[in-house]
Amino acid sequence: MRRQLIHQGMLAVALSVALTACFTEPDYSDTPAISLVGPPVKVTLAAGSGVGQAARDSVILTIRLQDGTGDIGEDTRDTTRQRVVFGKETWGNYEIKTFEFANGIYKELPAGDNSKLFFPRSPLTSQKGAVEGDIDFGQVFFYQRPYRMAPVRFQVRIRDRALNVSNTIVTDTISVPLNGR
Repeated sequence: MRRQLIHQGMLAVALSVALTACFTEPDYSDTPAISLVGPPVKVTLAAGSGVGQAARDSVILTIRLQDGTGDIGEDTRDTTRQRVVFGKETWGNYEIKTFEFANGIYKELPAGDNSKLFFPRSPLTSQKGAVEGDIDFGQVFFYQRPYRMAPVRFQVRIRDRALNVSNTIVTDTISVPLNGR
């Protein structure tokens, strides 16, 4: 009987140690770190009726992020903060640059609508501490005549609300429609 109690006691201690070990918070840097989850994914969308419904390729970039403070994303409704904090900046809380491969080199394409981009706060923002997760960023390329299929790659970086800038990642090359020249 005593031996059975010792075994049960050891089992209870082992379970409590195992459960405590499962909830150890990761020790990530306060500066966000990002990595690619996989290559860019391209989905071709057929033309529909109405304005802006031309055939297009939607390219999805899935990024894994880790941040020690969890201060990721902006309140996209707070235009005052965006104007004050990012007014003199050339980019928002994430940046995607597109580079076309031509004549043996990658040349950056004009940013257009991609100059100041913001992604919303994580649903986990109420929690304090480290966060890790995946974010999907989308880019759309229209089949507007004249167009040509061109190889491009993307360069991505993000920053948290304390304006700490992540590392920069570069995707694999993928072909998309670009305005013809």
